[in-house]
Amino acid sequence: MGEELIIIRQEHHILTARLEENQIVQIQADSIEQDGLLGNIYVGKVRNVVKNIHAAFVEFQKGQMGYLSLDTANLPIHTDGAPFQPGRVLIGDEIIVQVSGEAVKTKPPTLSGKLELPGKYLVLMAVGETPQVGGGVIESEQNRSAIQGVRVSKKIREGEKRAELKEQIAAYCTSEYGFVVRTNSTMASREALREEAERLIRQYRQIVDYGKHKARFSVLRQSPGGYLTQIRDSHQQRLTRIRTEDELLFEEIRAYLQDNDWENQELLELWDPEHGKLDAIYQISKTLERAMKSKVWLKSGAYLVIQPTEALVSIDVNTGKAVTKKKDIQQTFYKINREAALEIAKQLRLRNLSGMILIDFIDMTSRQDQQDIMELLRQAVLRDPVQTTVVDMTKLGLVEVTRKKIRKSLYEQVWKGRHE
Repeated sequence: MGEELIIIRQEHHILTARLEENQIVQIQADSIEQDGLLGNIYVGKVRNVVKNIHAAFVEFQKGQMGYLSLDTANLPIHTDGAPFQPGRVLIGDEIIVQVSGEAVKTKPPTLSGKLELPGKYLVLMAVGETPQVGGGVIESEQNRSAIQGVRVSKKIREGEKRAELKEQIAAYCTSEYGFVVRTNSTMASREALREEAERLIRQYRQIVDYGKHKARFSVLRQSPGGYLTQIRDSHQQRLTRIRTEDELLFEEIRAYLQDNDWENQELLELWDPEHGKLDAIYQISKTLERAMKSKVWLKSGAYLVIQPTEALVSIDVNTGKAVTKKKDIQQTFYKINREAALEIAKQLRLRNLSGMILIDFIDMTSRQDQQDIMELLRQAVLRDPVQTTVVDMTKLGLVEVTRKKIRKSLYEQVWKGRHE
């Protein structure tokens, strides 16, 4: 299944549309006026520690607070040179933190003390748990420990390949960091993996060493623009084209591909707007406008009502015009729910809805029909690169889904900032 990225510039945003089978499945809107925070690394100052929720609030930019969970902040690096003590995060401490999640609604950005440096094939993760592994011959016990510091993408399913990648990358693990092996690694040579591992290690060492000598609020690493991370995080074997009509964006993307040794740089194409605007050809703005509306019509005449709230996202399935004087009403309900399940999976990704999601399907009396709809939804969300879990059906017949929060919803990306 081929994928395309269409990148256009609008008045307020750079829009990146991802297409699968010529259908837009995802849109990301990056503000032109404001630089993104996600993935950036800062020297932050701890302003408050709240013990009952085991969290700290860290000022990482002047006047910008972030939420740091102390459950997940494994070995936050202190810039004051103090030795690490378990649980030592005190008011006034200056620590190196990374923005791991954008601000969502009224909640501040989430921070992590575990630095992550993503590459094409690997992600370096500061874990602080894997024993130091030296160069040369690795003893068997050390080798086992090092291999535990390597995680392989679940999308790499071949057992021998997983074991081979684990063993190769384990040689680069230390007590400070491990690695995640990305799906793209399957098409990389051993030399390419070695070069990227060493490059990420150099970046990590530079960030840590540089950070210990910098004042608070210093930016230690600026993440590339959102449209560039969309390229970086694409599956190289599936990506068939990157197209833009903006010459400045074209040059920025080309430089990024060259700097990161992207194999298929010929995928990048500068489109001539005389052949038609990309926005009109791919209906990006129209798709975006529809994604801002709460009602989504289905081909059967039924419709969804999608309502994001402060605490959760509710999705209601309605029969609409789909039910007339039909004899087998339960079969009609089943068909509507099947159509709705597939569309809901698409809308979650398109709108970037996250957190707790409750779906109210049309009531079905057959337990088997209910299970079929649940399984269909589970299979449909597997195509979503963001971790999405169909949890269960509650006693009230509501289907509970969770989707990992990373970026703001599409609505917040596009409209909220514009009208504030």
